[in-house]
Amino acid sequence: MAYHVLYFIFLTFLIIPASAINILDTLIESTLPEDGRLNFTELAKKYGFPAKEYEVITSDGYILKLFNIPGKNGLPVLLMHGLAASADCWIIRGERSLAVTLAKSGYDLWFGNIRGNKYSRKHVNLNPDTDEAFWDFSFHENGYYDLPAIVERVLKESKTRKLNAIGYSQGTTIFYVLCSTRPEYNSKINFMMGLASVAFLNNIQPPLSRVISVSSVIYNMLKDWGFNELFYDKSMFNNFLKVFCSVPSIGYRVCMEAVTFPIVGRDTEEVKSDFVPVIFGHYPTSTALKSLYHYAQISNRKTFSQFDYGLTGNLIKYNSLLPPVYNLNLVTTKIIIYAGLNDKLSTIADVDVLISKLPNVVRYIVSPWEKCNHVDYVWGKNTNLYLFPYILEVLRLY
Repeated sequence: MAYHVLYFIFLTFLIIPASAINILDTLIESTLPEDGRLNFTELAKKYGFPAKEYEVITSDGYILKLFNIPGKNGLPVLLMHGLAASADCWIIRGERSLAVTLAKSGYDLWFGNIRGNKYSRKHVNLNPDTDEAFWDFSFHENGYYDLPAIVERVLKESKTRKLNAIGYSQGTTIFYVLCSTRPEYNSKINFMMGLASVAFLNNIQPPLSRVISVSSVIYNMLKDWGFNELFYDKSMFNNFLKVFCSVPSIGYRVCMEAVTFPIVGRDTEEVKSDFVPVIFGHYPTSTALKSLYHYAQISNRKTFSQFDYGLTGNLIKYNSLLPPVYNLNLVTTKIIIYAGLNDKLSTIADVDVLISKLPNVVRYIVSPWEKCNHVDYVWGKNTNLYLFPYILEVLRLY
């Protein structure tokens, strides 16, 4: 059911006439609440903690946006968002967001944005609108290039030798990539707290598992159609989502109950209809098709490994028929895992596989909120009750 609805929305986007762009822009302005329209720095200012902006240039030329809410309590804390998201995810809940909660406790907060999203859609040479090469990346490049550049900038600006880190979903994946491929960074990360950790996707259930099973066909088809970038913020598709998902009743039934909950786990108590317009004001944001396909590959192959280019491509890229497996035994920094029983993407079974391969998991927390799904960590209404106390405790203890 979920993927049928998603396919219908995608087809609808394809047939929307160009003349509808201005109409959609007008509808967005009148439909989305203020918190759905404000950007990160505007939201930070609204909730009493003005943020600084920095630009970080990676060694391969991508220009990333980094936000800082200054504080003096302990080591700097770096927060990394999930797939097709941005730093906004940490603050869209306003007073109940993790950003505001930690800011009130005085922590020096840094919010990264990986290449391609709405804050990091820039390169020193490549044009994201015309150069296909701009989008030739997956979470591997996010971990190997983006994250070290961000870490180094945070350490430089804060004048410290270490930082604490909190990752959510793909924001955890890239830490596992970094610390296994560039192990010297283990000494620069005091701990990484993984919310909804993703490295193995061996236990994905329908409907998403059905999509993953034919992912190579979908990937090649979309590439043939020229879709190297997905969810561009100013695209008609994204604008359509912002308006459609904000329609009372039907927007919630389609966008959340029919599409999102079957994939991430159902929890209507934590994400109610009144908050959906805020969500889709910020999510999804630009990401690379290749990154989604990389996740599908690790699910199909049941190994946490680098991108699979096929036998010939792998020989050229890796001098091997198979892509290299990330050596998680090299991830020696302290890892804290927080998982949800109702998370259909980062399942308990897959988290257990990950933990068995990590050498320094110092704490494993299963959420006391039994309905905790894959999006409650950043969209949930009551995370201040069942998640934030653990985060604050970890920051105090480690």
